[in-house]
Amino acid sequence: MSLLEVRDLHVTYAVSSPAPVPAVRGVDITLDVGETLGLAGESGCGKSSLAAALLRLLPQGSKVSGEVLLDGEDVFEMRPGRLRAVRWTELAIVFQGALHTLNPVQRVGDQIAEAIRLHAKKGEGAGVSKRVGELLELVGLPARRARAYPHQLSGGQRQRVLIGLALACEPRLLIADEPTTALDVMVQAQVLTLLEDLQREFGLAIIFITHDLSTLADICRRIAVMYAGRIVEEGPNDKVFADAVHPYSRALAAAFPVIGDPAFRMRPSGLPGDPPDPRHLPSGCPFHPRCPVAIEVCPHTPVELWPAGAMREAACVHVPGAPVTT
Repeated sequence: MSLLEVRDLHVTYAVSSPAPVPAVRGVDITLDVGETLGLAGESGCGKSSLAAALLRLLPQGSKVSGEVLLDGEDVFEMRPGRLRAVRWTELAIVFQGALHTLNPVQRVGDQIAEAIRLHAKKGEGAGVSKRVGELLELVGLPARRARAYPHQLSGGQRQRVLIGLALACEPRLLIADEPTTALDVMVQAQVLTLLEDLQREFGLAIIFITHDLSTLADICRRIAVMYAGRIVEEGPNDKVFADAVHPYSRALAAAFPVIGDPAFRMRPSGLPGDPPDPRHLPSGCPFHPRCPVAIEVCPHTPVELWPAGAMREAACVHVPGAPVTT
């Protein structure tokens, strides 16, 4: 049995306007113990909504359907007490943007200690303080930084605190929602190396969310690419990055610059336009208005994930063997 199975997940936000906002539309993913899955896509493709749904952290009024099975137990069917016990101890998240996540008027050590007391059921005292110091040292910070406030730390240090906070109760599954977005290149590399080291040491399963396919190719075993609330391609990391099947995946991979390649410097690659408004999705394949290889059937053909090679799937009519007449 997989550690995590997501089946036909739909997330719809209820807003004041008559049209609801379908943020996630029929996503299926699986994750084994110790595996890393990369989730890529532009802003607005549903990645963070998917992550929030796994922990039931969606805004009030959101509509969710499908199943999120953690060790075979449906997270959506858990009672509040059981859900509270699962958060942090089984499933934890590193949120995007440390400044928006950490309490600015609390010392970072107190914030980590609070998670330990509430979710690991440990009381006050030297034991909790010792554990806070151990966590900070685990993520590369001296234990004395527990007394610092968030504004007294650099961006990379705050991100390390968030990782330590997520690991406070030794979860088996960690969701990292764009943990390196606001960091400079050198600090990004340090945080990525830290996550890889922690995974090897503790056997963590990780869902790593980012815009950068090249980063996922380095640290993930599998990559899933999202567009308009759906997964449009999934497969082994090297195949999706170096030989993408779906035109959107190819555009994401091509956006990564090739250092020293004069052809790329003279003709940089890019993808015009923006992801569609979820309330007004295009007919057929939602990518067809931006697709450089769209054909006549694309606006009229509902696409789904079709086999695209060994351990690969893609939602495109150009996939060899797709049941579509092109």
